[in-house]
Amino acid sequence: MLITCICAVSHFSAAKTPESGKATPESGKATPEPGKATSEPGKPTPKPGKQKEFISVQRLVPRLYNGPDWTKEDKAAEQLHFVQFMEKAKSGQLILAGRTKEPGDKTFGIAIFRAADEAAAREFMESDPAVVAKIMTAELHPFNVHIQRKAP
Repeated sequence: MLITCICAVSHFSAAKTPESGKATPESGKATPEPGKATSEPGKPTPKPGKQKEFISVQRLVPRLYNGPDWTKEDKAAEQLHFVQFMEKAKSGQLILAGRTKEPGDKTFGIAIFRAADEAAAREFMESDPAVVAKIMTAELHPFNVHIQRKAP
């Protein structure tokens, strides 16, 4: 049975964030307090180091619904897809990934992950080897995990 997943990642910033309300030496301007409006009206300043959550929905391309239609290149891209997922899960960037157990066009995979912003989330999703090889399509959605079971 073919297992498909979703890929995602976040990028952590190593930059030191100055204290809220304190002037930075470079600009001489005070940094905004978390939750306060920024230069973009209606958008609060995220807390330093706070990652946003996203969900990626991936679907196999129709030519691959039938197992025997997979080429050697398709299988290699799928393997790289799983390797990337495993690395991101180990690093903590990938919260979870899985797929439905339905055949053909009904099956899809999801990944819930953290990223610094939508651009970083989209960059990683689009760099997934399965998406690059065009064996899967991917769709990105902002997401919030509200309840999560603790690991046993």
